Amino acid sequence: MQKPDWRLITSLPAPGAWNMALDEAILDSVIAGEQPPTFRLYAWEPACLSLGHAQPILDVDLDALKKHAWNLVRRPTGGRAILHTDELTYSICAHQDSPVMSGGILESYRRISLALVHGLENIGIQANADSQYAVPAGSTPNASVCFEVPSNYEITANGKKLIGSAQARRNLGVLQHGSLPLYGDLARITEVLDFTDSESQTLAKQRLLRHAITAENVLGFAPTWEQAAQAMITAFSEQMGVNLILSEPSPAELQRTEELRAKKFSNPAWTFRF
Repeated sequence: MQKPDWRLITSLPAPGAWNMALDEAILDSVIAGEQPPTFRLYAWEPACLSLGHAQPILDVDLDALKKHAWNLVRRPTGGRAILHTDELTYSICAHQDSPVMSGGILESYRRISLALVHGLENIGIQANADSQYAVPAGSTPNASVCFEVPSNYEITANGKKLIGSAQARRNLGVLQHGSLPLYGDLARITEVLDFTDSESQTLAKQRLLRHAITAENVLGFAPTWEQAAQAMITAFSEQMGVNLILSEPSPAELQRTEELRAKKFSNPAWTFRF
C-alpha cells in the first residue's frame, strides 16, 4: 500500500505569537482541504512563556517577565504554563478522520507518543509513554507549571517528564503540539510565575527539578536542534507510515498567520482573557 503524503515544515526560530498563529493557520488550511496533513518543527526567539487556553493570567508575574524580556502568549490548546527556550517544538495538524488522529484524543495521543519515543531512541534516549501516571506520594504540584506533572501518554525518561504535549479539536480538525527541552535550567519558569512568597517559589523549583528533565540531563550532552529534528522526522515517517515532503507555508497561510498574530495571539484581549 502506498504511503500517504504529509507536509513537513521546519521553521526558523520565531516569536511566540507568530508560532501559535502559524500553527492555527496551518490547521485552518488542512481543515479546508487546501493543504495535506502537516508535521511542523520549530523553535522560539525570544524565550516565551505560553499559557494554556484557559489558564489564569494571574499565574504570571508580569513584572518579572518584563525584566527577563521574555514574550508571553496564550496557546489555543489546554494545559499549564511552559517556558519555551532551548527546545525542539513539534506540531501536527490533521483532519480528525486521519488515521493518525482517529479513535479519539487518548488513542491519537498514544499513537503520536509512540512516534515521539521512537524519535528519542534515535538520539539515544530510552523513554516511555505511560498510559497512566500517578503523582508521587507527598507531592503538591503547582497547578501553573506544565512540566511538573506528566499526564496520560506524555513522555518520561528516568522517571521524569521529558516531552509535554497538548491537543485541541475543532471544526473536524486536530492540532497537537509539544515541547522537548534540549538543555538549560527547567526551573527558570518559576522566576516569572506568581508565588505568595520566596519559600513557595523555592519549593516549586525543587519539585519541578524532581519531576522534569532535559535531553542533556539524560544523555550527558545537549543534542542540537537539527539532530533532534532529524530524529523526529525519521521516527514520525516510519512510525506513522507516511511520506514527509519538505515544504513551506503557503502564501495564504502566511497571510492568515499575520492576521491571527495581530488580531489574536498578540492581542491583550486574547492573552488576558482569563
